[in-house]
Amino acid sequence: MSGIVGIINRNGQPINPDLLQRMTDFMSYRGPDSQQIWVNGNVGFGHTMLRTTKASLEEKQPFNLDGIWITADARIDGREELIEKLKINPVTDVELILRAYQVWGEDCVQYLLGDFAFAIWDEREQKLFCARDHFGVKPFYYAEVGNCLIFSNTLNCLRIHPGVSDELNERAIADFILFGYNQELTTTTFANIQRLPPAHCLTWSKEKLQIKRYWTLPTDGFIRYKKAEDYVEKFKELLEQAVNDRLRTNRVSIGMTGGLDSTTIAATTRELLSKQFDSFDLRAFTIVYDRLIPDRERYYSKLVAETLGIPIQYLVADEYKLFEGWEKPELHQPEPMANPLLAISLDHIKQMADHSRVALKGSGGDPILYPSGSYFFTLLKSLRWGELLTAVGWYFRTNRRLPPVGLRTQLKRSLKLWHPKPYPNPKWLHPELVTRLDLPARWDKLVQERLMVHPTRSEAYQTLTSSNWPCLFEFFDPGVTGYPVEIRYPFLDLRLVDYLLAIPPIPWFVHKELVRVAMQGILPEEVRLRPKTTLAGDPVYELLQQPATKWIDQFESVPDLAKYVNRDMITPVSGMNVNAYEAWINLRPICLNYWLKNLKPVKYQLEKEVCYEI
Repeated sequence: MSGIVGIINRNGQPINPDLLQRMTDFMSYRGPDSQQIWVNGNVGFGHTMLRTTKASLEEKQPFNLDGIWITADARIDGREELIEKLKINPVTDVELILRAYQVWGEDCVQYLLGDFAFAIWDEREQKLFCARDHFGVKPFYYAEVGNCLIFSNTLNCLRIHPGVSDELNERAIADFILFGYNQELTTTTFANIQRLPPAHCLTWSKEKLQIKRYWTLPTDGFIRYKKAEDYVEKFKELLEQAVNDRLRTNRVSIGMTGGLDSTTIAATTRELLSKQFDSFDLRAFTIVYDRLIPDRERYYSKLVAETLGIPIQYLVADEYKLFEGWEKPELHQPEPMANPLLAISLDHIKQMADHSRVALKGSGGDPILYPSGSYFFTLLKSLRWGELLTAVGWYFRTNRRLPPVGLRTQLKRSLKLWHPKPYPNPKWLHPELVTRLDLPARWDKLVQERLMVHPTRSEAYQTLTSSNWPCLFEFFDPGVTGYPVEIRYPFLDLRLVDYLLAIPPIPWFVHKELVRVAMQGILPEEVRLRPKTTLAGDPVYELLQQPATKWIDQFESVPDLAKYVNRDMITPVSGMNVNAYEAWINLRPICLNYWLKNLKPVKYQLEKEVCYEI
């Protein structure tokens, strides 16, 4: 979770080292162990280090090999296989990236597994090469202003540079109002600051800047075994590999609910640590509600913790209030956040950060293990009776019941009876904004049914490629949370994802059958066989029913909100008769108002004229 920053002046003007140092120091909260800069004429890199492994104790960044410099926030997986291909034995992940670049050039990203955001300056070629990992776990932002390119994995770090404007991107704000987050993977809430999308690389030289995709989620995988147990054994092998590559330490936090995904990660982690270390410190952290909503996460998570023999720490969320602490600097977000109970999530992350620098979560389990009604319907439609009977037979043998087929939904789609959610038409949206951006058309474009791209796992494929995932990962990134803990997601390991997209959907992805069979004898039966459930209630909606939240309807707007919203036309959100869906939409202008109110300039103040140009 290191912090990275860089400045390059295309016109050859020297870098201002004081500015680069200021931008680097700004990120010290996410890399408290070391802060270093490197400047060479018109190029400068900065880095803040968080050491999470034994190998990282020897790591220094920015790092140099034969005139090629790198600054990286990276964890490289599958190290042994990559080292074998390179025929060398580097100690650190950053050296491994640079060695791969020396051998394969820009194609090095084809050989890298893991979570990474890095920038390489090739002195000989006078070229910058940057890349972001496949699912976008690590953020990467950049701004091209005048003769200057600035990049970082921390959005507010870029805002320090005097060439980067604080002008806002009204399309991103409109997306936030309508959808709850920016739908564009290439932009941010600031007009000057861009995002490098997941699975993309950036090349920059004196001539031009180029962005290109280097990877696409595969659709052509096909794996079939003769024995059902072979599927389970291969899954367990790949899951252990994914978890193991994300450990490399004996002190780990688990963000654990009482559901199947996170408890599976916890059980696998416990097994691996017990094999690798004489002593280790694995601890679970769980958010619970004891009164506000009918929540049983305390019961199920405690059951798993006792079975695995690991301590568990609870964060009781009943007493949190809507927008609690939003005026405090530690809750100020780089971009608008549609979460009135943000303080709960940040306190949960702080608990894990206080315990360790590495935390694992089960996020990604739902999409990659998503059931596939479309596959069953495809078998029926194409009259592939042999495959159909085999799939049904497998499921019946393990569950003693026939699998659900998802036939009704697929029939509606085939008969064109499926309709997207209509444009919400908030009356309080500024009419000029609606007209200028044609927001009804944008809504229709973004909510229309996506094409069934994958032949057997279309629902999983669509969910995994949703723009929501990079947004979620960025929220948990230390550049946003402010806490020095790196959160890792084993279910989104590329090797595991490739495998799960290639095996038969039925029976393995009906009710997460593959995981349930794999965890037999490992997790408590009450948890292993527990039906998939969402949170038993909506805490935000429940709090809106309470008299203490009536203040929300009288909130005082800041002047900048009027550019987007007519404050007087916002529908009340508190009270017993409020529709939950409408309440969430009507809360967004309040979230935006808080963000605009907290938005402060962070510009570097030039005390004297410097010798670079914007």
